[in-house]
Amino acid sequence: MLEAPFMVRALAELALLALICGPVSVFVFARRLSFVADALTHTVFPGVVVGFVAAGTEGIFGGAMVAGVLTAVVLTLLTRGGRLSDDAATAVVLTAMFSVGVALVSRRSSYTSDLTTFLFGRILTVTDRQLAETAVLAVVILLLVAVGARAWLFRAFDPAGSTAAGYRGTLLDLWLNLVIALVVVAAVRAVGTVLVIALLVVPAAAARTVTARLPAMALLGTALTLLAGYAGLWVSWTASIEYGVRLTSATAVVLALVLAYAVLLPVGRLRARRWSR
Repeated sequence: MLEAPFMVRALAELALLALICGPVSVFVFARRLSFVADALTHTVFPGVVVGFVAAGTEGIFGGAMVAGVLTAVVLTLLTRGGRLSDDAATAVVLTAMFSVGVALVSRRSSYTSDLTTFLFGRILTVTDRQLAETAVLAVVILLLVAVGARAWLFRAFDPAGSTAAGYRGTLLDLWLNLVIALVVVAAVRAVGTVLVIALLVVPAAAARTVTARLPAMALLGTALTLLAGYAGLWVSWTASIEYGVRLTSATAVVLALVLAYAVLLPVGRLRARRWSR
């Protein structure tokens, strides 16, 4: 499989995504932001469509970036001070933005193929330029995570205490939402807007079944994402080359990640029983 250059680029892209999705998924899990992460994966859709219409494949990155940052800011402002519940604000922004994206893409003659590409990605067509963009974005995301990790955890487990200590809750929420948006932007071309949510939620959820320590969860989530990336590509390659069965690579990667969670779930239950005894 690795003799094919496009498979090597796909694996490199997944390795970069594993480095950022592992740590960020821990904060999504700790702050219970799975629905917010899901909204961000869908609200970048109109930006992806506009970027593609304006500049082709190379415009997807910029369009997704603008839509993701805009969504992070809007969600933070709507939920500021508890004036609107998180789930209500998220639902409104998600449905509005996603509907705009579908309306835009439905005007194209290649509606069906474009919609499939935007929603599920084409990881096997990743270029060297896209790899470089993902690498730069990964460095930025990891730096933002390193600087904000302590404050995010403080707010996650003791919101009142973090406010009393001088941390501004709105600023921390905006910071974390922007980081999640950047992860979505980094992954959207590879696995599409629908499957990104799996990379933001499943790694931490799977790691939590075997450990309660957040650094260990981040490392284990990263390792699981990387292993699932390789396994998914291998399964997709084998199914297509040896058996003539068409299997989308991004879908296979997500299924491998979910399978890892399913395998670790009984381990976590056994561990919980031992602790209870």
